Amino acid sequence: MRWHGEHRQDGDITHPSDAEAWKHFRSLYPDFAYERRNVYLGLSTDGFNPFGKHGRKYSLWPVIVTPYNLPPSLCMRREFLFLSILVPGPDHPKRSLDVFLQPLIYELQMLWEHGAAAYDVSCQQNFNMRAVLMWTISDFPAYGMISGWTTHGRLSCPYCQDNTDAFQLKNGRKSCWFDCHRRFLPSDHPYRRSRTLFTKSKKVFDAPPPEIDGYSLLEQLRDFGADRTPDCGGNGHEAVYGTGEFHNWHKKSIFWDLPY
Repeated sequence: MRWHGEHRQDGDITHPSDAEAWKHFRSLYPDFAYERRNVYLGLSTDGFNPFGKHGRKYSLWPVIVTPYNLPPSLCMRREFLFLSILVPGPDHPKRSLDVFLQPLIYELQMLWEHGAAAYDVSCQQNFNMRAVLMWTISDFPAYGMISGWTTHGRLSCPYCQDNTDAFQLKNGRKSCWFDCHRRFLPSDHPYRRSRTLFTKSKKVFDAPPPEIDGYSLLEQLRDFGADRTPDCGGNGHEAVYGTGEFHNWHKKSIFWDLPY
C-alpha cells in the first residue's frame, strides 16, 4: 500500500501516481499525503444484462471501487476490485443511481474526515487509515448519470458546454461534432490551416473553450436550480431551467457531497 509513494519513475507515467493530477492533489492536502498508507480510490460503474444479449430485458449496475496505491501489476487484479454496491434491476436506474450511492458516499466522507483503525503487518503497527476518491471511470452515458450533465444532444460535451461547435446534420437532424476538435490544437499547428483534410475550404483560428473550475460548476448548479436526486425522490426531477438550450445539467451529482 506504500508503493505509490516509494517508487521512482522520473519522466515517465507508469502509474497514476506519476501524473500531475495525483501530485496536485497531494500538494493540496499534504496532511493526507504525509501518511503513505492512506488509500487512493477509483470508482467505476456500468450496466449490463445478466441474462445475455438475447435474454429478457434487465439492467444490473455494479459499482466497483479499486485502490490505486498498488503497483500496476496488482491494482487491476480481480481480488483488488471491490464490489461496493449492486444496483438491482430490472429497470435502468437513470437519475436514481445517486440514491443507491448514498451509503458509499457516507462511508467515503467518514474515511476522509475520521479514518478507520488499521494494522500494518509489514511494520507491525497500528495506524489511522484515511481514504479519498480520486476519480470515476465509466463510458459516456454512465458519465452523464454520475456527473449530472446529460451526455446527448448538441450540448453533450461537458468540457465545451455552451461553447460547443456542434451542428445538426441537414437530413438526419442528428448532432454532429465533425471538425470540432481542431481548435484544441496549438495555434501554430498545420492542421488548423488545412483546407482539405477536414471541412472543405475551412481554416480554424478559434481558441479552445476556457477551462471551468469546480467553483464555477457549483455556481452553475445553484443558478440553474439543479437539485440532488435523493432530495427529489429518485427519478422525480422537474426539468432544470434551460436544459438543452444553454446548459445540459439535469441534477446535482451526489459526488458534490464529498468535501474535497
